[in-house]
Amino acid sequence: MCGIVGYLGTQNAYDILIKGLHRLEYRGYDSAGVALVDNNGQLNVYKTKGKVSNLEDYCKDKNINGTVGIAHTRWATHGEPSDKNAHPHYSQSKNIALIHNGIIENYLSLKTFLSSKGYVFKSDTDTEVLVQLIEYMMNEHDLPLYEAVYQALTQVTGAYAIGVIEKNNPNELITARIASPLIIGVGKDEFFLGSDASPIVEYTKDVIYPEDRQVIRIVRGKEIEIRSLDNKSLIKPEVKQIQLSLEDIEKGGFEHFMLKEIFEQPKSLSLCMNGRLQREQKEIILSGIQNYGERFAKARRILISACGTSWHAGLIGKYLFETLCRIPVDVEVASEFRYRNPVIYPDDVLIAISQSGETADTLAAMELAKKQGAFIYGICNVVGSSVARLTDSGTYTHAGPEIGVASTKAFTTQVCILAMTALAVAKQMETISTEDYKRIVTELCNIEEKIETILSKTEEVKEISKIFTYARNFLYLGRGFNYPVAMEGALKLKEISYIHAEGYPAAEMKHGPIALIDEEMPIVVVAPRYQMYNKILSNVVEVKSRKGKILAIVTEGDTDIKRLADYVIEIPQTEECLSPLLTVIPLQLLSYYIAIAKGRDVDQQRNLAKSVTVE
Repeated sequence: MCGIVGYLGTQNAYDILIKGLHRLEYRGYDSAGVALVDNNGQLNVYKTKGKVSNLEDYCKDKNINGTVGIAHTRWATHGEPSDKNAHPHYSQSKNIALIHNGIIENYLSLKTFLSSKGYVFKSDTDTEVLVQLIEYMMNEHDLPLYEAVYQALTQVTGAYAIGVIEKNNPNELITARIASPLIIGVGKDEFFLGSDASPIVEYTKDVIYPEDRQVIRIVRGKEIEIRSLDNKSLIKPEVKQIQLSLEDIEKGGFEHFMLKEIFEQPKSLSLCMNGRLQREQKEIILSGIQNYGERFAKARRILISACGTSWHAGLIGKYLFETLCRIPVDVEVASEFRYRNPVIYPDDVLIAISQSGETADTLAAMELAKKQGAFIYGICNVVGSSVARLTDSGTYTHAGPEIGVASTKAFTTQVCILAMTALAVAKQMETISTEDYKRIVTELCNIEEKIETILSKTEEVKEISKIFTYARNFLYLGRGFNYPVAMEGALKLKEISYIHAEGYPAAEMKHGPIALIDEEMPIVVVAPRYQMYNKILSNVVEVKSRKGKILAIVTEGDTDIKRLADYVIEIPQTEECLSPLLTVIPLQLLSYYIAIAKGRDVDQQRNLAKSVTVE
């Protein structure tokens, strides 16, 4: 969940590390720290509670010289946010410093062992145990740093991406990973570490993606050395090119990344469909389905596993596959699926959805299903991520970097991929008529323009949002394809405004939530005019009779719900199965502007981080 960055080269490391921390801060912002070996061979560690800006203030009068260093921005797991629990952590002699993203599961037994050997711990973290263990290996077995890290990691159970530097060895930087993201940038006489490419892209496009259980030795002026924990044989690193640009990770004139990413959705959907949606021929071509469509066609069922916003996209995927392909679908919260001893058949297809491609619970669900012989299909945004490497096949969303912690364009591109996949499978299985297929594909060609139409009404949504800053609770209602959208809208509001909100199927309101409704309760009703319109109209009447304040998302030209609702946001007409791509946009804007009106930090919410890479 944390962000790590490292540098070894000829430039001043501190400037590169601090800039890298700012770009990784979406991964955690409870505390931040930096470790540098200066030109006199002194290992300096500076760290503080709070955001990276706090660290910069703290370092203003400190010695920040050195051309090798590591840095960290934290989302707390073991130990509350504090100066002492911030990374990097010193070893007992202060000769070694270490940063870590992940969890050391057997840290208590290791800590007990090291305490018996005289090691004294100054933090509450699992990470400090690892740096002390490395020093123990060096002292006990007279090992150099690289060998000590290697031997220490053979004793560790858990997930990690680490960076290690040593006071007496300013020409070396050691790193390793298991189940946590890590990327190494290769420049001219310099090397970079990052939890993702954002701290690296400014300096080089050449990168290495280490595999799980690899330990990497980076030496000034030499080639990178990689060994696997499973054996001591050297592994030749494969250098790849990243497509990310510096413009992609900057705000581009917007006040917040979240707002920028909301407005990027027409572009991100265009990139998502590019090369896959043949607009003139009205055809969808997905290589993953062309090559493996038979696995879907013969599937006993489809399992969709995801977390958070991706799980909501998966729920829409269930409607899509069952409606268009007539394949039964179960949608699983990945964290529950992995521990439930689920029944998985070899002829099942598991679709794993993850924006980052590093979500720990989703990866564990994939591994479980793979062991049972299921076919694994991945939908993720990050090229070379763990999800992409673990799948049998899959599709990238190509949404571009999503820096805002609250997902927006990740959701719409995931839904778009699920819609295209369901359409491609349905055509192959002949469960959809040619007329219906062409009609839906034609509408998909128009979806970016219709989102632009909704975004042109941003000022209208902004004015409506000011009215609801008083609210302490919200209820979101939807039916069919837009029930998951109601849940996603409620999640967005909770995440960034800290207002309690719940998403419900509209018909379930009478089974409990209706007791909450009074003149102080805002009700957001997602009610475009489709098959169940009259049903949800009845729900609106029930809310109105109890004096609830209604904000309705309706199809352009609606008169019935518009007459009853207190506030209305209109969206263009589209196919019902594609409607979530439109209905979610005003809900994203609503949550953003309510949070702004309440003075919230919409890009870096309390207690949250972007990628949940630990349990």
